[in-house]
Amino acid sequence: MTFDFDAVIDRRNTESLKYDFAHRHNLPPDILPLWVADMDFRSPPEVMEALKQRCDHGIFGYSESAEPYYNAVADWMKTSYGYAVSPERLVKTPGVVFGICAAMRALTREGDAVLIQQPVYYPFADSIRHNARKLVVNRLVYEGGRYRIDFEDFEQRIIAENVRLFILCSPHNPVGRVWTREELARMGEICLRHGVIVVSDEIHADFTYPGHTHTVFGSLGEAFEQNCILCTAPTKTFNLAGLQVSNLFIADPAIRKSVLKELYRTGYGHIGAMNLIACRVAYESGRPWLDALSAYLFENLRFVREFVNERLRGVRLVEPEGTYLVWLDFSGTNKSGAELEELIVHRAKLWLDAGEMFGEGGEGFQRINIACPRAVLMRAFEALERAMAR
Repeated sequence: MTFDFDAVIDRRNTESLKYDFAHRHNLPPDILPLWVADMDFRSPPEVMEALKQRCDHGIFGYSESAEPYYNAVADWMKTSYGYAVSPERLVKTPGVVFGICAAMRALTREGDAVLIQQPVYYPFADSIRHNARKLVVNRLVYEGGRYRIDFEDFEQRIIAENVRLFILCSPHNPVGRVWTREELARMGEICLRHGVIVVSDEIHADFTYPGHTHTVFGSLGEAFEQNCILCTAPTKTFNLAGLQVSNLFIADPAIRKSVLKELYRTGYGHIGAMNLIACRVAYESGRPWLDALSAYLFENLRFVREFVNERLRGVRLVEPEGTYLVWLDFSGTNKSGAELEELIVHRAKLWLDAGEMFGEGGEGFQRINIACPRAVLMRAFEALERAMAR
């Protein structure tokens, strides 16, 4: 089966967060958005057909997942990562960030320290602050065009701040690292040693580039599995972010009970019917689509790499090992944050994510979403080239 990822689909006037709300950010109306992590591709045809059939049925009452839903999720985890899950461990939430916040409230108290590794997905820091927890940062080390973990600082921060929870981003957004089994185990051992529960956000797990393999944190061993909350979702993989559904796996019964209690406290009871259908069908039938998409994204990455190396003086690609989010180092241009904004937003008319929003170490970087038709990507980079030439 062939899929047309080159088709440019008009998403304006569809209540799209990505396309329709530039005015709320005081951005030019004709700006090209390559910021938020949703793709400009239609979801797998099997998913669209299943949703159409449910629409034709015409009744959208309260829904709950049945055995086929669990089987689809479990089969995906087993086939993709060799990781076995059991139905009693499954906790469904309307999103990974929602689940992380619930876990944070369930397992820590106000004022407790929560550790993240910046520069990292900015809702992590926002969630910690909004829930009145103390933000602690183990800053990733950028050297030689690649990021690594400062394990000594990681442990020292945990001890000094009495950290209770660690939010792991794996694969890492935005720096694109796919952590090795050894790196994950070393972090996991430190957390076990100091009684720190790991919340592992693995929403980008299905996107890794050749030569890199995603390791599910819980697969490291029973002790690691019992000390973690594994966060997964089909939403990034199959472009279903507007259909809010995520699947958390919690092995330890006491931790699971605490998280479920917090979910009940929020009053959120059931995932919507369309969300459950989309998740199940995507995992049941979406593999060929994802394989084709991964090949397309690999070529998009090749285009970006060549363009940056050959035509954007002072800009460096931080080679991603996973995700469809590319981290660009603009430090070689010697421009301040305000100057970069003028260049990118007002001259090139591009809406990217400025590195500062990802926290410590993000200054001088920009995150760009390459999950779009190649013609759109070419348009964006040529606009950036012209703006830099001026």
